[in-house]
Amino acid sequence: MNTPPPAHHNRRSMGIQITSAAAVVTLLATSCGSAAADSTEGDAFAGDYEGESLELLMNVSHEGAGEWLSERFEAETGVEVTITTVPYDEIASQLSLDQQSGANVYDVAAPWYVSLGDLAADGSIQPITELVESSENIDVDDFIPSIWEPYSHVDDEIYGLPFDGDIHALFYNTEILERNGFDEPPTTWDEYAEQVQTITENESADGVYGAAVFGQQSPVILGASFANRLAGFGGDFLNEDGQPVINSEEAVASLEALEEVWDDALPTPAETDFGAGNSAWFAGNVAFIENWTDLGVRSQAPASGSEVTDSWGVTYLPRENSDDEPRASLVAGYSWTVTGNTDQTHLAREFIEWAASSEVNAELLTALPPTGIDPNRISSLEDETYGTSFPKLQEVNSTTLNGALAWPTGQNATEAAQILTDELAAYLSGQRSSAQDALDTVQAEWEQLLGG
Repeated sequence: MNTPPPAHHNRRSMGIQITSAAAVVTLLATSCGSAAADSTEGDAFAGDYEGESLELLMNVSHEGAGEWLSERFEAETGVEVTITTVPYDEIASQLSLDQQSGANVYDVAAPWYVSLGDLAADGSIQPITELVESSENIDVDDFIPSIWEPYSHVDDEIYGLPFDGDIHALFYNTEILERNGFDEPPTTWDEYAEQVQTITENESADGVYGAAVFGQQSPVILGASFANRLAGFGGDFLNEDGQPVINSEEAVASLEALEEVWDDALPTPAETDFGAGNSAWFAGNVAFIENWTDLGVRSQAPASGSEVTDSWGVTYLPRENSDDEPRASLVAGYSWTVTGNTDQTHLAREFIEWAASSEVNAELLTALPPTGIDPNRISSLEDETYGTSFPKLQEVNSTTLNGALAWPTGQNATEAAQILTDELAAYLSGQRSSAQDALDTVQAEWEQLLGG
Protein backbone atom coordinates (compact mmCIF):
# COMPACT_ATOMS: atom_id res chain seq x y z
CA MET A 1 0.00 0.00 0.00
CA ASN A 2 1.38 3.40 -0.94
CA THR A 3 1.55 6.14 1.64
CA PRO A 4 -1.28 8.65 1.07
CA PRO A 5 -0.16 12.16 0.14
CA PRO A 6 0.15 14.31 3.27
CA ALA A 7 -2.76 16.66 3.92
CA HIS A 8 -0.53 19.77 3.82
CA HIS A 9 1.17 18.93 0.53
CA ASN A 10 1.26 21.74 -2.07
CA ARG A 11 -1.37 23.74 -0.24
CA ARG A 12 -0.70 26.82 -2.36
CA SER A 13 -0.56 25.16 -5.78
CA MET A 14 -3.69 23.14 -6.38
CA GLY A 15 -4.32 23.85 -10.08
CA ILE A 16 -5.14 20.83 -12.25
CA GLN A 17 -2.25 19.90 -14.52
CA ILE A 18 -4.03 18.28 -17.47
CA THR A 19 -2.94 19.40 -20.91
CA SER A 20 -6.19 18.86 -22.80
CA ALA A 21 -9.68 17.44 -22.59
CA ALA A 22 -8.95 15.11 -25.49
CA ALA A 23 -5.99 13.66 -23.67
CA VAL A 24 -7.92 12.87 -20.52
CA VAL A 25 -10.87 11.43 -22.44
CA THR A 26 -8.52 9.14 -24.36
CA LEU A 27 -6.69 8.13 -21.19
CA LEU A 28 -9.84 7.37 -19.24
CA ALA A 29 -11.51 5.49 -22.08
CA THR A 30 -8.42 3.35 -22.51
CA SER A 31 -7.93 2.67 -18.82
CA CYS A 32 -11.61 1.94 -18.19
CA GLY A 33 -11.67 -0.42 -21.12
CA SER A 34 -8.66 -2.28 -19.80
CA ALA A 35 -10.09 -2.38 -16.30
CA ALA A 36 -13.37 -3.72 -17.63
CA ALA A 37 -11.59 -6.54 -19.39
CA ASP A 38 -9.58 -7.37 -16.27
CA SER A 39 -12.57 -7.24 -13.92
CA THR A 40 -14.54 -9.82 -15.87
CA GLU A 41 -11.72 -12.34 -15.96
CA GLY A 42 -12.64 -15.34 -13.87
CA ASP A 43 -16.39 -14.67 -14.14
CA ALA A 44 -16.96 -15.33 -10.44
CA PHE A 45 -20.71 -14.86 -10.83
CA ALA A 46 -21.28 -16.15 -14.38
CA GLY A 47 -24.27 -18.46 -14.67
CA ASP A 48 -25.08 -18.41 -10.95
CA TYR A 49 -28.12 -16.17 -11.26
CA GLU A 50 -29.14 -16.33 -14.89
CA GLY A 51 -32.71 -15.03 -15.26
CA GLU A 52 -32.82 -13.41 -11.80
CA SER A 53 -33.52 -9.72 -11.25
CA LEU A 54 -32.82 -7.00 -8.70
CA GLU A 55 -34.51 -3.66 -8.03
CA LEU A 56 -32.23 -0.81 -6.86
CA LEU A 57 -33.21 2.56 -5.35
CA MET A 58 -30.62 5.34 -5.81
CA ASN A 59 -30.00 9.08 -5.74
CA VAL A 60 -30.88 10.75 -9.05
CA SER A 61 -27.36 12.20 -9.27
CA HIS A 62 -26.06 8.62 -9.26
CA GLU A 63 -27.96 7.73 -12.42
CA GLY A 64 -24.73 7.36 -14.38
CA ALA A 65 -23.25 5.11 -11.72
CA GLY A 66 -26.45 3.06 -11.66
CA GLU A 67 -26.29 2.48 -15.40
CA TRP A 68 -22.62 1.49 -15.17
CA LEU A 69 -23.28 -0.91 -12.29
CA SER A 70 -26.37 -2.50 -13.80
CA GLU A 71 -24.68 -3.13 -17.17
CA ARG A 72 -21.54 -4.55 -15.57
CA PHE A 73 -23.34 -6.74 -13.04
CA GLU A 74 -25.68 -8.13 -15.67
CA ALA A 75 -22.72 -8.91 -17.93
CA GLU A 76 -20.99 -10.77 -15.09
CA THR A 77 -23.99 -12.57 -13.58
CA GLY A 78 -26.90 -12.57 -16.00
CA VAL A 79 -28.96 -10.67 -13.38
CA GLU A 80 -31.23 -7.96 -14.75
CA VAL A 81 -30.79 -4.88 -12.56
CA THR A 82 -33.49 -2.18 -12.67
CA ILE A 83 -32.58 1.24 -11.31
CA THR A 84 -35.08 3.68 -9.80
CA THR A 85 -33.72 7.15 -9.04
CA VAL A 86 -35.27 9.77 -6.76
CA PRO A 87 -34.03 13.14 -5.44
CA TYR A 88 -31.24 12.90 -2.89
CA ASP A 89 -33.48 13.99 -0.01
CA GLU A 90 -36.25 11.48 -0.78
CA ILE A 91 -34.42 8.15 -0.77
CA ALA A 92 -35.07 7.31 2.88
CA SER A 93 -38.75 8.28 2.81
CA GLN A 94 -39.29 6.40 -0.46
CA LEU A 95 -37.60 3.31 0.93
CA SER A 96 -39.56 3.43 4.19
CA LEU A 97 -42.85 3.84 2.33
CA ASP A 98 -42.01 0.91 0.07
CA GLN A 99 -41.13 -1.39 2.96
CA GLN A 100 -43.79 -0.28 5.44
CA SER A 101 -46.62 -0.40 2.90
CA GLY A 102 -45.83 -3.98 1.95
CA ALA A 103 -45.06 -3.07 -1.67
CA ASN A 104 -41.50 -4.33 -1.17
CA VAL A 105 -40.39 -3.31 -4.65
CA TYR A 106 -36.75 -2.69 -3.81
CA ASP A 107 -34.06 -5.23 -2.97
CA VAL A 108 -31.10 -2.86 -2.62
CA ALA A 109 -30.96 0.84 -1.77
CA ALA A 110 -28.21 3.43 -1.43
CA PRO A 111 -29.51 5.99 1.10
CA TRP A 112 -27.73 8.94 2.73
CA TYR A 113 -25.62 7.48 5.53
CA VAL A 114 -27.28 9.71 8.12
CA SER A 115 -30.60 7.91 7.59
CA LEU A 116 -29.26 4.42 8.40
CA GLY A 117 -30.35 4.57 12.03
CA ASP A 118 -33.93 5.50 11.25
CA LEU A 119 -34.18 2.96 8.42
CA ALA A 120 -32.85 0.23 10.70
CA ALA A 121 -35.26 1.20 13.47
CA ASP A 122 -38.32 0.83 11.24
CA GLY A 123 -37.09 -2.39 9.63
CA SER A 124 -36.59 -0.90 6.17
CA ILE A 125 -33.04 -2.26 5.97
CA GLN A 126 -31.55 -5.41 7.42
CA PRO A 127 -28.28 -5.94 9.32
CA ILE A 128 -25.35 -7.35 7.37
CA THR A 129 -22.93 -7.87 10.25
CA GLU A 130 -22.72 -11.60 9.58
CA LEU A 131 -21.94 -11.00 5.90
CA VAL A 132 -19.17 -8.53 6.70
CA GLU A 133 -17.61 -10.74 9.35
CA SER A 134 -17.70 -13.88 7.21
CA SER A 135 -16.69 -12.43 3.83
CA GLU A 136 -13.11 -12.72 2.65
CA ASN A 137 -13.72 -10.07 -0.02
CA ILE A 138 -15.17 -7.07 1.81
CA ASP A 139 -11.86 -6.14 3.50
CA VAL A 140 -13.05 -3.68 6.11
CA ASP A 141 -9.50 -2.44 6.76
CA ASP A 142 -9.36 -1.04 3.22
CA PHE A 143 -12.29 1.32 3.76
CA ILE A 144 -11.21 4.85 4.66
CA PRO A 145 -11.60 4.77 8.47
CA SER A 146 -13.41 8.10 8.81
CA ILE A 147 -15.95 6.86 6.24
CA TRP A 148 -16.35 3.26 7.39
CA GLU A 149 -17.86 3.80 10.84
CA PRO A 150 -20.61 6.37 10.06
CA TYR A 151 -21.45 4.83 6.68
CA SER A 152 -21.88 1.31 8.03
CA HIS A 153 -22.83 1.12 11.70
CA VAL A 154 -25.97 1.57 13.72
CA ASP A 155 -24.86 1.02 17.31
CA ASP A 156 -23.08 -2.36 17.30
CA GLU A 157 -24.64 -3.70 14.10
CA ILE A 158 -23.50 -3.17 10.52
CA TYR A 159 -26.25 -2.11 8.12
CA GLY A 160 -24.35 -0.59 5.19
CA LEU A 161 -21.28 -0.75 2.98
CA PRO A 162 -19.83 2.58 1.81
CA PHE A 163 -20.67 3.47 -1.78
CA ASP A 164 -19.92 7.15 -2.44
CA GLY A 165 -17.39 8.97 -0.25
CA ASP A 166 -18.85 12.42 -0.97
CA ILE A 167 -16.71 15.19 0.46
CA HIS A 168 -16.60 18.75 -0.82
CA ALA A 169 -13.57 20.57 -2.18
CA LEU A 170 -13.25 24.17 -3.31
CA PHE A 171 -13.25 24.46 -7.11
CA TYR A 172 -12.21 27.71 -8.74
CA ASN A 173 -12.22 29.22 -12.21
CA THR A 174 -8.62 30.19 -12.96
CA GLU A 175 -9.56 32.73 -15.64
CA ILE A 176 -11.97 34.61 -13.38
CA LEU A 177 -9.44 34.73 -10.54
CA GLU A 178 -6.71 35.94 -12.89
CA ARG A 179 -8.69 38.80 -14.39
CA ASN A 180 -9.65 39.96 -10.88
CA GLY A 181 -6.05 40.04 -9.69
CA PHE A 182 -5.95 36.89 -7.57
CA ASP A 183 -2.89 34.70 -8.08
CA GLU A 184 -4.04 31.94 -5.75
CA PRO A 185 -7.30 30.57 -4.37
CA PRO A 186 -8.13 31.33 -0.72
CA THR A 187 -6.88 29.22 2.16
CA THR A 188 -9.08 30.79 4.87
CA TRP A 189 -12.79 31.58 5.01
CA ASP A 190 -11.94 35.28 5.43
CA GLU A 191 -9.89 35.23 2.23
CA TYR A 192 -12.70 33.38 0.49
CA ALA A 193 -15.26 36.04 1.48
CA GLU A 194 -12.93 38.80 0.30
CA GLN A 195 -12.37 37.21 -3.11
CA VAL A 196 -16.06 36.41 -3.58
CA GLN A 197 -17.07 39.99 -2.76
CA THR A 198 -14.45 41.50 -5.08
CA ILE A 199 -15.39 39.33 -8.04
CA THR A 200 -19.12 39.93 -7.60
CA GLU A 201 -18.58 43.68 -7.38
CA ASN A 202 -16.42 43.63 -10.51
CA GLU A 203 -18.40 41.25 -12.71
CA SER A 204 -21.99 40.77 -11.56
CA ALA A 205 -23.18 43.30 -14.13
CA ASP A 206 -21.96 40.79 -16.73
CA GLY A 207 -23.66 37.85 -15.02
CA VAL A 208 -20.52 36.54 -13.30
CA TYR A 209 -20.47 36.08 -9.52
CA GLY A 210 -17.90 35.27 -6.89
CA ALA A 211 -19.46 31.95 -5.92
CA ALA A 212 -22.35 29.58 -6.28
CA VAL A 213 -23.31 28.84 -2.69
CA PHE A 214 -25.49 25.80 -2.06
CA GLY A 215 -28.36 27.25 -0.01
CA GLN A 216 -31.49 25.26 -0.83
CA GLN A 217 -33.20 24.18 2.41
CA SER A 218 -32.02 20.57 2.40
CA PRO A 219 -29.49 18.93 4.75
CA VAL A 220 -27.28 17.74 1.90
CA ILE A 221 -27.35 21.21 0.28
CA LEU A 222 -27.56 24.08 2.81
CA GLY A 223 -26.51 21.69 5.57
CA ALA A 224 -23.43 20.78 3.54
CA SER A 225 -22.41 24.43 3.16
CA PHE A 226 -22.60 24.85 6.93
CA ALA A 227 -20.76 21.57 7.57
CA ASN A 228 -17.90 22.66 5.30
CA ARG A 229 -17.35 25.69 7.50
CA LEU A 230 -17.81 23.74 10.71
CA ALA A 231 -14.98 21.45 9.60
CA GLY A 232 -12.83 24.43 8.64
CA PHE A 233 -13.32 26.16 11.99
CA GLY A 234 -12.44 22.97 13.86
CA GLY A 235 -15.93 22.34 15.20
CA ASP A 236 -18.02 19.20 15.61
CA PHE A 237 -21.67 18.24 15.68
CA LEU A 238 -21.19 16.05 18.77
CA ASN A 239 -18.49 15.86 21.43
CA GLU A 240 -16.47 12.75 22.30
CA ASP A 241 -19.29 11.56 24.57
CA GLY A 242 -21.80 11.77 21.73
CA GLN A 243 -23.53 14.86 23.15
CA PRO A 244 -24.57 17.75 20.87
CA VAL A 245 -22.28 20.79 20.70
CA ILE A 246 -23.98 22.48 17.77
CA ASN A 247 -24.08 25.90 19.50
CA SER A 248 -20.32 26.04 20.10
CA GLU A 249 -18.12 29.03 19.32
CA GLU A 250 -16.87 27.23 16.23
CA ALA A 251 -20.40 26.51 15.02
CA VAL A 252 -21.46 30.14 15.46
CA ALA A 253 -18.38 31.32 13.53
CA SER A 254 -19.27 28.84 10.78
CA LEU A 255 -22.80 30.18 10.36
CA GLU A 256 -21.57 33.77 10.40
CA ALA A 257 -19.00 32.91 7.72
CA LEU A 258 -21.77 31.48 5.55
CA GLU A 259 -23.83 34.64 6.04
CA GLU A 260 -20.85 36.78 5.03
CA VAL A 261 -20.95 35.51 1.43
CA TRP A 262 -24.72 35.10 1.18
CA ASP A 263 -25.42 38.45 -0.51
CA ASP A 264 -22.44 38.18 -2.87
CA ALA A 265 -23.31 34.71 -4.16
CA LEU A 266 -25.07 33.69 -7.36
CA PRO A 267 -28.69 34.89 -6.94
CA THR A 268 -30.43 33.57 -5.08
CA PRO A 269 -28.52 31.25 -2.76
CA ALA A 270 -31.67 30.12 -0.97
CA GLU A 271 -32.77 28.57 -4.27
CA THR A 272 -29.36 27.29 -5.35
CA ASP A 273 -29.26 23.52 -5.34
CA PHE A 274 -26.94 20.97 -6.90
CA GLY A 275 -28.31 21.49 -10.41
CA ALA A 276 -28.41 25.30 -10.37
CA GLY A 277 -24.94 25.59 -8.87
CA ASN A 278 -23.41 23.14 -11.30
CA SER A 279 -25.05 24.83 -14.29
CA ALA A 280 -23.54 28.18 -13.32
CA TRP A 281 -20.15 26.55 -12.78
CA PHE A 282 -20.06 24.68 -16.08
CA ALA A 283 -21.14 27.86 -17.92
CA GLY A 284 -18.19 29.77 -16.42
CA ASN A 285 -20.44 32.18 -14.51
CA VAL A 286 -19.01 31.68 -10.99
CA ALA A 287 -15.48 31.85 -9.66
CA PHE A 288 -15.95 29.36 -6.83
CA ILE A 289 -18.12 26.41 -5.95
CA GLU A 290 -17.90 24.04 -2.99
CA ASN A 291 -18.71 20.72 -4.56
CA TRP A 292 -18.17 17.00 -4.58
CA THR A 293 -14.76 16.07 -5.97
CA ASP A 294 -16.20 14.20 -8.95
CA LEU A 295 -17.02 17.68 -10.33
CA GLY A 296 -13.41 17.73 -11.50
CA VAL A 297 -13.96 14.70 -13.74
CA ARG A 298 -17.04 16.33 -15.24
CA SER A 299 -15.35 19.73 -15.60
CA GLN A 300 -12.68 18.18 -17.77
CA ALA A 301 -15.16 16.29 -19.96
CA PRO A 302 -16.85 18.42 -22.66
CA ALA A 303 -19.52 15.75 -23.03
CA SER A 304 -20.76 16.85 -19.58
CA GLY A 305 -21.57 20.28 -21.02
CA SER A 306 -18.49 21.83 -19.45
CA GLU A 307 -17.29 25.17 -20.80
CA VAL A 308 -14.51 25.38 -18.20
CA THR A 309 -12.28 22.62 -19.55
CA ASP A 310 -8.63 23.45 -18.78
CA SER A 311 -9.62 26.65 -16.94
CA TRP A 312 -10.33 25.34 -13.47
CA GLY A 313 -8.47 24.29 -10.36
CA VAL A 314 -9.29 22.63 -7.07
CA THR A 315 -8.05 23.10 -3.55
CA TYR A 316 -8.87 22.09 -0.01
CA LEU A 317 -11.82 23.66 1.75
CA PRO A 318 -10.75 26.88 3.48
CA ARG A 319 -9.91 26.85 7.18
CA GLU A 320 -10.04 29.39 9.98
CA ASN A 321 -6.28 29.95 9.73
CA SER A 322 -4.04 29.29 6.74
CA ASP A 323 -1.69 27.04 8.72
CA ASP A 324 -4.52 24.79 10.00
CA GLU A 325 -4.53 21.27 8.58
CA PRO A 326 -7.20 20.79 5.90
CA ARG A 327 -10.18 18.81 7.14
CA ALA A 328 -12.79 16.98 5.10
CA SER A 329 -16.51 17.17 5.75
CA LEU A 330 -18.59 14.07 4.91
CA VAL A 331 -21.38 16.29 3.63
CA ALA A 332 -23.47 13.69 1.84
CA GLY A 333 -22.27 10.13 1.34
CA TYR A 334 -24.26 7.03 0.49
CA SER A 335 -24.20 3.43 1.65
CA TRP A 336 -25.28 0.16 0.06
CA THR A 337 -28.04 -1.52 2.04
CA VAL A 338 -30.19 -4.63 1.71
CA THR A 339 -33.88 -3.87 2.17
CA GLY A 340 -35.73 -5.32 5.11
CA ASN A 341 -38.39 -7.33 3.28
CA THR A 342 -36.64 -8.42 0.10
CA ASP A 343 -37.03 -12.05 -0.92
CA GLN A 344 -33.67 -11.73 -2.71
CA THR A 345 -31.47 -11.32 0.35
CA HIS A 346 -28.67 -13.60 -0.87
CA LEU A 347 -28.48 -12.01 -4.31
CA ALA A 348 -28.78 -8.51 -2.85
CA ARG A 349 -25.85 -9.23 -0.55
CA GLU A 350 -23.83 -10.55 -3.49
CA PHE A 351 -24.53 -7.32 -5.33
CA ILE A 352 -23.55 -4.92 -2.54
CA GLU A 353 -20.40 -6.93 -1.78
CA TRP A 354 -19.40 -6.57 -5.43
CA ALA A 355 -20.54 -2.93 -5.78
CA ALA A 356 -18.61 -1.87 -2.66
CA SER A 357 -15.39 -3.53 -3.80
CA SER A 358 -12.17 -1.61 -4.34
CA GLU A 359 -12.08 -2.54 -8.03
CA VAL A 360 -15.57 -1.21 -8.69
CA ASN A 361 -15.03 1.97 -6.67
CA ALA A 362 -11.76 2.66 -8.52
CA GLU A 363 -13.35 2.24 -11.93
CA LEU A 364 -16.30 4.44 -11.04
CA LEU A 365 -13.96 7.31 -10.11
CA THR A 366 -12.78 7.84 -13.69
CA ALA A 367 -15.45 6.13 -15.81
CA LEU A 368 -16.90 8.03 -18.75
CA PRO A 369 -19.55 9.31 -18.85
CA PRO A 370 -18.76 10.52 -15.29
CA THR A 371 -20.57 8.61 -12.55
CA GLY A 372 -20.53 11.11 -9.67
CA ILE A 373 -18.66 8.77 -7.32
CA ASP A 374 -15.88 9.73 -4.88
CA PRO A 375 -13.37 7.40 -3.17
CA ASN A 376 -14.45 5.36 -0.16
CA ARG A 377 -11.52 2.94 -0.01
CA ILE A 378 -7.83 3.57 0.60
CA SER A 379 -6.88 1.41 -2.38
CA SER A 380 -9.22 3.22 -4.79
CA LEU A 381 -8.10 6.60 -3.44
CA GLU A 382 -4.53 5.54 -4.26
CA ASP A 383 -5.50 3.97 -7.61
CA GLU A 384 -2.89 4.67 -10.28
CA THR A 385 -5.37 5.65 -13.00
CA TYR A 386 -7.12 8.08 -10.67
CA GLY A 387 -3.83 9.56 -9.49
CA THR A 388 -2.43 9.93 -13.01
CA SER A 389 -5.57 11.47 -14.46
CA PHE A 390 -6.62 13.65 -11.53
CA PRO A 391 -3.73 14.06 -9.07
CA LYS A 392 -5.20 17.10 -7.34
CA LEU A 393 -8.57 15.44 -6.83
CA GLN A 394 -6.72 12.51 -5.33
CA GLU A 395 -4.80 14.87 -3.07
CA VAL A 396 -7.91 16.70 -1.87
CA ASN A 397 -9.65 13.40 -1.16
CA SER A 398 -6.70 12.37 0.99
CA THR A 399 -8.09 14.68 3.69
CA THR A 400 -10.66 11.96 4.44
CA LEU A 401 -7.80 10.00 6.00
CA ASN A 402 -7.35 12.55 8.77
CA GLY A 403 -10.30 13.16 11.08
CA ALA A 404 -13.10 13.99 8.67
CA LEU A 405 -16.25 15.58 10.11
CA ALA A 406 -19.25 13.24 9.98
CA TRP A 407 -22.91 14.09 10.58
CA PRO A 408 -24.61 12.52 13.61
CA THR A 409 -25.98 9.07 12.85
CA GLY A 410 -28.34 6.71 14.59
CA GLN A 411 -32.04 6.94 15.33
CA ASN A 412 -33.51 10.47 14.93
CA ALA A 413 -30.42 11.70 13.07
CA THR A 414 -32.45 12.46 9.94
CA GLU A 415 -34.84 14.68 11.90
CA ALA A 416 -31.93 16.34 13.67
CA ALA A 417 -30.29 17.22 10.36
CA GLN A 418 -33.52 18.80 9.11
CA ILE A 419 -33.97 20.81 12.32
CA LEU A 420 -30.48 22.25 11.88
CA THR A 421 -31.13 23.04 8.22
CA ASP A 422 -34.41 24.79 8.99
CA GLU A 423 -32.76 27.01 11.61
CA LEU A 424 -29.86 27.81 9.26
CA ALA A 425 -32.38 28.91 6.64
CA ALA A 426 -34.33 30.96 9.17
CA TYR A 427 -31.21 32.81 10.26
CA LEU A 428 -29.99 33.47 6.73
CA SER A 429 -33.40 34.87 5.77
CA GLY A 430 -33.33 37.31 8.69
CA GLN A 431 -35.81 35.49 10.93
CA ARG A 432 -33.42 34.98 13.86
CA SER A 433 -31.70 37.66 15.93
CA SER A 434 -28.26 36.07 15.80
CA ALA A 435 -26.36 32.98 14.76
CA GLN A 436 -26.01 32.10 18.44
CA ASP A 437 -29.77 32.32 18.92
CA ALA A 438 -30.45 30.04 15.95
CA LEU A 439 -27.93 27.44 17.07
CA ASP A 440 -29.06 27.56 20.70
CA THR A 441 -32.49 26.52 19.40
CA VAL A 442 -30.93 23.61 17.52
CA GLN A 443 -28.88 22.61 20.56
CA ALA A 444 -31.98 22.37 22.75
CA GLU A 445 -33.83 20.23 20.22
CA TRP A 446 -30.82 18.03 19.54
CA GLU A 447 -30.40 17.35 23.25
CA GLN A 448 -33.90 15.90 23.23
CA LEU A 449 -33.38 13.86 20.05
CA LEU A 450 -29.75 12.77 20.30
CA GLY A 451 -28.58 13.44 23.84
CA GLY A 452 -30.00 10.34 25.50
